[in-house]
Amino acid sequence: MGKKHSNKYDVVVGIPSYNESDTIPYVTKTVGEGIEEYFPEKKCIIVNVDNNSPDNTEDAFLGTKTRIEKKYISTAHGIRGKGNNVLNLFNFSKQAGAEVTILVDADLKSITKDWIEYLGRPIADGYDYVIPLYSRHQFDGTITNHICYPAMFGMLSMDIRQPIGGEFAFSPRFIKYLLKQPWEESTKQYGIDIFMSLNAAIGGFKICQSGLGTKIHKASAPKLGIMFEQVIETLLTILVQNRNVWMTRNNGDIFVPDTFGLKELAEPQELHIDILDLKEKSQAEYSKYQTDIKELLEPYAFSRVHEMFKVEVFDLTILLWTQIFYSLVYRYDISKSNEDRKKIINSLKSLYFARSISFNYHTWKYNVKYSELEIRRSALGFASQKYYLWGLYSNGSKLKPEKSKNVK
Repeated sequence: MGKKHSNKYDVVVGIPSYNESDTIPYVTKTVGEGIEEYFPEKKCIIVNVDNNSPDNTEDAFLGTKTRIEKKYISTAHGIRGKGNNVLNLFNFSKQAGAEVTILVDADLKSITKDWIEYLGRPIADGYDYVIPLYSRHQFDGTITNHICYPAMFGMLSMDIRQPIGGEFAFSPRFIKYLLKQPWEESTKQYGIDIFMSLNAAIGGFKICQSGLGTKIHKASAPKLGIMFEQVIETLLTILVQNRNVWMTRNNGDIFVPDTFGLKELAEPQELHIDILDLKEKSQAEYSKYQTDIKELLEPYAFSRVHEMFKVEVFDLTILLWTQIFYSLVYRYDISKSNEDRKKIINSLKSLYFARSISFNYHTWKYNVKYSELEIRRSALGFASQKYYLWGLYSNGSKLKPEKSKNVK
C-alpha cells in the first residue's frame, strides 16, 4: 500500500454478483493470478460489487486468498440488479482514477488468468471498450443471436458479435461518458450490457473484441423472460432516442472491430434445451398477447404468425422476423405511453420465442459453424431490410430523419 494516494488504483477488476458464494472464490482466485502475471507493476484491486447477497457471497469473496487487494461493495438492502452493481463499480473506478477497468461475471467456470490480459491490455493500449468473443452453443445467447447482434449489425452497421456477453473492459473516458447517460430502471437490471455496447457504438468510442474461448457459466434459461424484457426495453429505448444516428448510417460500410486474444476458439460447452418447454412458453405468451400482436403487425405478418401458432409448425423466416422486428421498433418509437410500449415488448417476447424455436429446428442437426453462418445471414437480413424500416417512417409517421450529430 505504500503509495502517496492509497485510494488510487491503476487497474480495477469488478465482479458483479447476487448469491454466487459457490462460484465467486474460483473467479476471484483466477482474477488475482491474472493481475499478478499481466499487470505486476500496477496498483490493482479486485472489487466484488454485490446485491447484499443472503448466501454469504461477501464472506466467500473476502475469504479467498489472493495477493491482490480486495474490496466488497454492496447495494442497499432490497436493491437488486446487475446494472446497479456495475454503476457502483463505475463510480468506484472513477474515484480511484483507474486507467483500466475490467468486468467479469461471478458465475464463470471457464475463466482463465489470460482473460485479464485479453480484456485489459487493449484498454492499456488505447481502446475504450473491449467486448468478449466466445465460443458458445447455438442454443445459448438467444437474445444476442436473434435480436441484439442482428439489430446492431442492421441498424448501426456494427459487426459486434457478443454485445451482451458479460465480460468487458473500459477506459476512464468511456466510464465518464456512461455515467452521464440516463440510467433507466431496466438499465440497472439485466439491460446493462446492451446499454454499454449501444452507447459505445453510438458515441463513437474505440471498440475492439477479444477472443476468450469457451464460456461456461450457469444457465440463464430460468430467468430468460424477465431478462428479455429488461434487455429489449433498454435496446429499444436507446435506439429510438438516437434515431438520428441509425437513420443516416450507410449499410455499405459495416464496422468490423479489431480482434485480440484467442484467434481460434475451442468447441463450445454442450447445451441441452427443452424444446417442448420453449414451445409451451411461446404459446402461452402468444395466447396472452394475441390481440395486441394482431393490432401491432401488418395483416400478412399476423396471418403467417397466427397460422404458425395454430398448427404448431414454427417457421419464422429471417425475412419475416426482420420485418416484424423493424415494424415493432417503429411502433415503439411512435407510442405515446409506457403502457403501449410494454405491450410491444410483451408481444415481441412470444415472437422472439417463435424465432428461437424456428432457428433451433433448422440448425439442431448441424454443427456450430453452420449455425454461426445462419446467425450471420440473419444479421445480413437485418441490414438488407433497413430500407423497409426507413419506409415505415417516411410513409406512416410525422417523424422525420434528422441529420446525424453523434457519429464520429
